[in-house]
Amino acid sequence: MDKIKDYIESNKERFLDELFELISIPSVSAKQEHKKDLRKTAELLKNHFVKLGLNNCEIHETKGHPIVYADKIIDKTLPTILIYGHYDVQPIDPIELWDQDPFKPYIKKTSIHPEGAIFARGACDDKGQMFMHLKAIEIMVNSDQLPCNVKLMIEGEEEVGSDNLELFVKNNREKLSNDIILVSDTGMISKTIPSITTGLRGLSYMEVEITGPNRDLHSGHYGGTVANPINVLSKMIESLHDSNNKITIPGFYDNVIEMSFSERERLNSAPFEIKDFKNSIGLKKEHGEIGYTTIERQSIRPSLDVNGIWGGYTGQGAKTVLPSKAHAKISMRLVPGQNWKRINKLFTKHIKKIAPKSVYVNVIEHHGGQPYVAPIDTIGFKAASKAYLDVFGLEPIPTRDGGSIPIIALFEQELKSKTILMGFGLDTDAIHSPNEHFGLSNFFNGIETITKFHYHFRNLFKD
Repeated sequence: MDKIKDYIESNKERFLDELFELISIPSVSAKQEHKKDLRKTAELLKNHFVKLGLNNCEIHETKGHPIVYADKIIDKTLPTILIYGHYDVQPIDPIELWDQDPFKPYIKKTSIHPEGAIFARGACDDKGQMFMHLKAIEIMVNSDQLPCNVKLMIEGEEEVGSDNLELFVKNNREKLSNDIILVSDTGMISKTIPSITTGLRGLSYMEVEITGPNRDLHSGHYGGTVANPINVLSKMIESLHDSNNKITIPGFYDNVIEMSFSERERLNSAPFEIKDFKNSIGLKKEHGEIGYTTIERQSIRPSLDVNGIWGGYTGQGAKTVLPSKAHAKISMRLVPGQNWKRINKLFTKHIKKIAPKSVYVNVIEHHGGQPYVAPIDTIGFKAASKAYLDVFGLEPIPTRDGGSIPIIALFEQELKSKTILMGFGLDTDAIHSPNEHFGLSNFFNGIETITKFHYHFRNLFKD
C-alpha cells in the first residue's frame, strides 16, 4: 500500500493545479448570474471522469443546475460504492472581508496549517473534499485496479437545498443502487485526531417579510404614529428565545429524541477545549441553551438563528426614513425526531400569531432536510475506521456534526443504503465565511484515507 503515498507524492503539483482550475470557477448556486459558471463546472467534472476511464459519463439536466454522473462496474460480484459530493459553493459576501480574490486560489501557511492551506471559496466545502475522491480513483485505476465498483453523483444545488437531486434519486434508484454511500462534506476533530461523523442535524430555512405602511415615510412626520417594521421584526425575533435560550415556538421540541446520560457522556468525551473554541472565533464567552455543553449545543440540540436581516436605509450618511418593509432569513437546525416540514408549519403559524395587527406578515419557505444518524456497527464504518488507522495511526472517534446535508436522509429512504461521512475539514477552515481554506495535509491525507477505504471495504464485504 506504500505505492499510494508514492503516487500522491509524485503527482502533488498536478493534483493542486487541477483542483485550482476547479475552484477558480465561481459556481455560486444561490445566484442566477452564475448559471453559466455552474454549467462550466459540471462540464469540467465530466471531462475529469472521462480522463479517469469511467463509463457512462453524463451530465443530467434538472430544473436547476445539472447533476454529473459516472460509473465503473468492473465485476458485479464486487461491492459498489456510490460517491456523492457537490460542486456548487456558497456566496462570497461580504467580499471586503476576504484577503484576496475568493476565486483565485492560493496557498498560505497558518498556525493550524504550517505546511500551507488552500485559500478560496469552495476549497473545503466541497470542491476540495469532493476532488479527493477523483484522485483516489485515479490512484486505484493507475496503480492497480479498482477493488470495488464505483458510481459518482456530483450535484450543483447542495447549498440551496438539493431540491432537484431528490427527484433524480427517486427516478434513478436502479442506476444509483449501491452497497454503501461515501461522502466527504464534513470535518474531523483536528489534523491529528480523526473522526467519523455519525449524525447530522436537519434544516429548516425560512424568510420573514414584515410590511407596515405602503411606502417609506419621513420619520419626522410619521415617527411615533405608525409601526416601524424593523422595530416590530426585532421584537418578534427577540421573543423566539426565552431566558434559558430555549426556542419558544409551541410544539418545537415535541418530538425531539433525547440522548441518554451515557450517550451524552460519550459525546462529551471527545477531545474539546472550550478555551480553544472561544479563541478560534474571538469570543470571551460561549452562549447557548442552559443545561447543555457546547459540544451538545452544536450537535444534539436544535437551534434557531437569524442568518440575515435588512430594511430601511443602510447606505452612507443619514436618511431619516421610516421603512415600509423589514426582512429576515432564519434557519433552524433540527435533531432526530424533528421533521423539517412540520417545523416549517409551526414556525409560520407562530410568526403570524405573534405579529401585531399594525403590520402585515409574509413567511416564505426556502428549503430544508431531515436529521440523520448512522450506526457504527456496519462494515462501512469498520472499513473507514481501518483506513483512518492506517493513515493517522489512531482509530477515528464517532462524532455528531451540527451542520446539515439535506439529501443524506433521503438516500437511506430511497436507496436503502447507509452513508459513511468521511470528512477532512476542520472547524477553523472558515467554510461559508470569508477566507475559507483547506489544509494541504488534510487534502493529501484525505486522498490516501479514501483510497484505503475502498480496499478495506472490499475485504470486509467478502468476509
